[in-house]
Amino acid sequence: MKINQFIVFGAILAVAVGVGCSALSLTNEQSAKIAEQLKLLQVLGSDPKVVEAVKEANANPPAQYKSMTQETWKGLSILSPEIKFFTANDLAVYLKTKRTLYISEMFISAANGNKVAFFAKTTGWNHSGKPKHDIPMKGKTWIGDPEQDESTGKIQVQISFPILDGKKPIGSMVIGLDLSKL
Repeated sequence: MKINQFIVFGAILAVAVGVGCSALSLTNEQSAKIAEQLKLLQVLGSDPKVVEAVKEANANPPAQYKSMTQETWKGLSILSPEIKFFTANDLAVYLKTKRTLYISEMFISAANGNKVAFFAKTTGWNHSGKPKHDIPMKGKTWIGDPEQDESTGKIQVQISFPILDGKKPIGSMVIGLDLSKL
């Protein structure tokens, strides 16, 4: 059995017996591919369309989302107008053209951690206070541990990096990389 097949099998087994996937480790090949994807995808952090949408969300957040809570978010259907706003806005449509075989999820957050755009409903409304948002807001990249993502159901590694207006972080981009594809 090849090492990648062994890792995928181990991940499925871990989930099946309730151990979870936090104990998963990456192969050297997967780590190299994650680093390669991070380097390729980081250009989106300074893409003019992304920067302008995040600047607009920071300056003029939609009124209907100012009172959004995690509890309200969890209760929303994937078909609700509140969710469709983020999957069908101009930025989301643009980002879908950047999707690759490796990407299982992508979402953009404003400086305050609230969502700006995404492919599909995320587990949480706001990621402020979590490394995936806070580290990019300090101008750095972040790579999470392999896990089974709650929103996609895929075994993935999340990477994140800042959305930059010049050299200033104004938001974050989180991308889930599907380990079965790496």
